[in-house]
Amino acid sequence: MTIDTLPYPHDLGDGVVSLRAHRPTDAEALAAAVRESAATVGRWQDWCHEGYGTADAETWLAVCRKDWLLGDGYEMLIVDARTDAVLGGMGVNQRNREQRFANLGYWVRESMQGHGVATRAGRLAIRFAFETVEVARLEIVAAWDNLPSRKTAERLGGTFEGRLRNRLVVKGISVDAAMYSLIAEDLPLPERSPSGSAHPL
Repeated sequence: MTIDTLPYPHDLGDGVVSLRAHRPTDAEALAAAVRESAATVGRWQDWCHEGYGTADAETWLAVCRKDWLLGDGYEMLIVDARTDAVLGGMGVNQRNREQRFANLGYWVRESMQGHGVATRAGRLAIRFAFETVEVARLEIVAAWDNLPSRKTAERLGGTFEGRLRNRLVVKGISVDAAMYSLIAEDLPLPERSPSGSAHPL
């Protein structure tokens, strides 16, 4: 099976949060999570606003499925591992096949911010990016003043590479961004059992 025919993942979880591909039935719950987060996520992401409706979510789900099937990007929902409630979104996207790198993007609904959701989900997505998508480099680009996203990048082990001038557009204005990167060597080694066999994290 080639990378371009990657199946939707079914085992990306740590017992607290899980990552899974979108389903057509997720549109309403996704729209509600986006609307809830207009004051926080919406400060940095233009798509996140109080008027975001089910039709907007359905359009996004169609884009995600197309990108996944083409191998251009892998957008997933962050969900509660027990209840499947929508907690946010996580994507290994903007994939560059020739240079073997991709972007890691994430957001968490306002009511679940500050609970480590992005960090837990990010660790799952990072392993997916290196082990399944087989990128050589993963980038996290956050608006310079977006301190929550930057702190998440740091908690995920991202190496700060510098300030990129006018790298992002927020509310129609070009703003500077902080660039973080991860490579496979940055990942922690698998834990080993007393017998010496490795167990993946």
